[in-house]
Amino acid sequence: KAGHFLSIIARETDRIIAIVEDLLSLARIEREEESRDLVLEKKSVRELLISAIQACERKAIKKNINLELQCHPNIIGLINAHLLEQAVINLVDNAIKYSNPEGKVFISGKIQGNSIEIAVKDQGCGIPEEHLPRLFERFYRVDKARSRELGGTWMGLAIVKHIIHIHGGSVEVKSKVGEGSTFY
Repeated sequence: KAGHFLSIIARETDRIIAIVEDLLSLARIEREEESRDLVLEKKSVRELLISAIQACERKAIKKNINLELQCHPNIIGLINAHLLEQAVINLVDNAIKYSNPEGKVFISGKIQGNSIEIAVKDQGCGIPEEHLPRLFERFYRVDKARSRELGGTWMGLAIVKHIIHIHGGSVEVKSKVGEGSTFY
């Protein structure tokens, strides 16, 4: 019995640590957003996407999910690579979590007008339309039971939104229940 309770305590402690780390990360991003001191450098978008994919590969392999990249190697963006990679990792991680085993997650980067569009598309369960407007709010959960089961801090999309905003961009999601979601 003691071992059982200790494992519950350890699991909940890990969850609380993850929440605190995400809150601190969000606070740092918001501080950079307010101070406008973000350091941007010309970097390869493809290399950034490859790095994010590599960070998520183990989770994808566990669920037998194929991560597919489509991005021309010559796309260069004025970015903060560390922060933007964190945003893409959050999106790919979510796509893996909410995808069925043996599915695919598509990651792409392309020039769209005078901007760079990064998209992460899954073949997962999709998100009901009524939840889409609130999806990027802190702690917002579409399905409380499933979110608890899959883990997470419910701040990943809020972090993504702030990272993209400090880059001068915007976030968008298109989703259909039973067909998956695409985050831009």
